[in-house]
Amino acid sequence: MDTSDAAITFDEGGRCDHCTTFYTHTLPQWRTDEEGRRQLDAQVAEIKREGVGKDFDCIIGMSGGIDSSYLTYLAREELGLRPLVFHVDAGWNSQIAVNNIEKLIDGLGLELYTEVINWEEMKDLQLAFFKSGVPHIDVPQDHAFFATMYKFAEQYGVKHILTGANLSTECVRNPVEWMYFQSDSRQLRDIHRKFGSRPLKTYPVTSILWHKIWLPYAKGIRVLRPLNFMPYVKKEAMQLLEDRFGWQPYPQKHFESRFTRFYESYWLPERFGYDVRRVQFSSLILTEQMTREEALLELDALPYDPHSIRHETEFVANKLGISYDELMAFMKLPPKSFRDFRSQWWLYQVGSRTMKALGLEVGGKR
Repeated sequence: MDTSDAAITFDEGGRCDHCTTFYTHTLPQWRTDEEGRRQLDAQVAEIKREGVGKDFDCIIGMSGGIDSSYLTYLAREELGLRPLVFHVDAGWNSQIAVNNIEKLIDGLGLELYTEVINWEEMKDLQLAFFKSGVPHIDVPQDHAFFATMYKFAEQYGVKHILTGANLSTECVRNPVEWMYFQSDSRQLRDIHRKFGSRPLKTYPVTSILWHKIWLPYAKGIRVLRPLNFMPYVKKEAMQLLEDRFGWQPYPQKHFESRFTRFYESYWLPERFGYDVRRVQFSSLILTEQMTREEALLELDALPYDPHSIRHETEFVANKLGISYDELMAFMKLPPKSFRDFRSQWWLYQVGSRTMKALGLEVGGKR
């Protein structure tokens, strides 16, 4: 990490606060030993009890990426769960992602439920975020993913949602100025109100209070992260999935979505100077899956292919129903941040401090 994170600080020895947070807060509370396995086994037993007599005992949100794919394998093969695999199609799936999902579903004998987001509304919301000038233009896609899954769980009384979020590859978080919280419905609605052109009649909207307070404490719906309770090595997981199912890797984390690939590899670094590889590599360095020297060598190369980026940009523009020149005009807008629009930022701050004080949240700074 470097000073492209405007809030970064360094101690006298040159260590940044991301590393300090990992060693002083995250690592002491992160259990992947026998104690972690005991906690996981207790969660699995509860899931199985709640699922007796039902067609499935939990939901797994699957994108086709490595984390959710490995979790799906783990849940079925090693933990003996009966998950319903839940996929949200926001219009940007890569063909590799589609193939990976099919291979896992067929190979594990699972059932897939796919929710398709209204494309006209999704397109309008994504264009609104481009027009707003903020860096976090992937929010419409992420917000739809989580909102849809939470609503499905509430509607059908499913008590457990399993997610591939993990500390092994995500212990360093994206700075909030780079990627603001995708669940802030107040900000989403404010940006759409100012720059959107059609009402969001079917687009799923969630809120932090709904899924952090109402669902877990009123409805008993819990979000669990099994990968945090056992050793999880990214390369080993990828090799297992390749050997067992013919799963295909992606050039970079989150590239199962063509929009996210464009956004993270090209739009963020070129327009704002934010290279998410710094965050991803930092996590892998801290968890001893990559050396700092290897990371610096990879960072010497552009995060996108200069020979194909024109084609990728034209694809995104055409998909959004605008011209290449119109899309590139957004690149020249005055940069904005989440602070320029209405938000629930204060609520996230209070919630984060409270959860960390109670030991309910283990993770890097945000």
